[in-house]
Amino acid sequence: MTKDAQHTYVAIMAGGIGSRFWPVSRVNYPKQFLDILGTGKTLIQQTFDRFARFIPAENIFVVTARDYEDITKEQLPQLPVENIISEPFRKNTAPCIAYISFRLQQRDPEAKMIVAPADHLILDEARFQEVCENALDFVSQNEALITLGIKPTYPNTGYGYIQHDDAEEATNVYRVKTFTEKPNRELAETFIASGDFLWNAGIFVWKLTSILNAFQKYLPEMYEVFAAEESKYNTPDETGVLEAIYHQCTSISIDFGIMEKANNVFVIPASFGWSDLGTWNSAWENMEKDYLGNACAGKRVMVIDATHCVVHAPQEKLVVLQGLDDYIVVDTKDVLLICQKDREQEIKEYTAEVKRNMGDKFL
Repeated sequence: MTKDAQHTYVAIMAGGIGSRFWPVSRVNYPKQFLDILGTGKTLIQQTFDRFARFIPAENIFVVTARDYEDITKEQLPQLPVENIISEPFRKNTAPCIAYISFRLQQRDPEAKMIVAPADHLILDEARFQEVCENALDFVSQNEALITLGIKPTYPNTGYGYIQHDDAEEATNVYRVKTFTEKPNRELAETFIASGDFLWNAGIFVWKLTSILNAFQKYLPEMYEVFAAEESKYNTPDETGVLEAIYHQCTSISIDFGIMEKANNVFVIPASFGWSDLGTWNSAWENMEKDYLGNACAGKRVMVIDATHCVVHAPQEKLVVLQGLDDYIVVDTKDVLLICQKDREQEIKEYTAEVKRNMGDKFL
C-alpha cells in the first residue's frame, strides 16, 4: 500500500457513453464496461485493479450514472457497494468531481485524491504507481493541483496538450504554463518539436482542501450549490437533494472550469504506456496483431488477404474477412459496422444518422 494510504482516495469516473466505440459501446452498456481489447477484463475492471495495487479497496470510489449502478456492482464485486456513487444526470467532469469532493470532506478532511477515467489503458502499472506516489507526496506538502502529462510520441491531433516550465519545482514536477485543446496537425508538430509539451491524460492528484478551494474561487456558483446541502451527504437525504443540485450545475469539464484558470497547477511528465482508448484506431494500436497487422477480438475471426484491420466480433460468431486493407469491422448481435480506419471520426455522424432514421433502438 502507498504511504499514508488511509488518507488517500481514488475517484474513478465512469459515467460516459463511449459513442466513438459504437456499435459495441451502447448507451445502456458503454465502453468502460466492455473488454474492448479482448484481454479477458473490462476497462473498469483493469482500472480498479490498477489502483487496488496501492490503495485500499474501501478508499476507491466509482462515480457513474444511475443507469450504470448495477453494471458497476456486477463487474466490481470487491468494491464496497456504498462506494458506488451515482449522478442523476451527465454534467461533464466538474460537477462529478465537486460531488465526490464534498462527500469525502465529511468522511476525511485530510484526504488526498487521485481522479481518473474508468476507460483508459495503462500498460506499465508499476511506473504508473510510482508517478502517482510522487504526485501524492508533492500535494501533501503544497497547495497544488497536479495533472499527469504523457510524453508525446507523435503529433496526435485528438489529445489536449500541456505546456510546462523548464525548471523543476520538485523531482519531475513542473509548473503548467498553458493548456491547448486538440490542435491541428501543424500546431501539434510544433508542440512536439519544442519539447516542453505533453499530452493531457486527464488524471489528477490533489488534496481535498486544494480542489475545494479551487471550486470556491473559479466555479463559485457550483461550489455554493453543493455546499448548501453539505449536511445531507452520506445520509438517506442525499439522493433527494442531488437532482436539485445537478439541475443548477453548469455542464463543464474540470479542465475548462478550473485547471485552465488556476495558478497552482503542476504537471508530472511520464511514460507508462498510456492511451485514452478514444477510438477504434487507438484500440488497434494497443491490440496484439498478426504478421499482416490485423488485430482481432473474437475467437472465431478468420482473416484472408487482409491487412491492418481491426475486427471485433462476438466470441461464438464465425467472421471471415477477405481483401480489406485498413478497415474497422465491428459485429454485434444487431449491428454490423464496416468503416475505413481513416474515416473513424465520422462514426459519430453515422450514429446521428441512425438515430434520425431508426430512433434509439440501435444506440
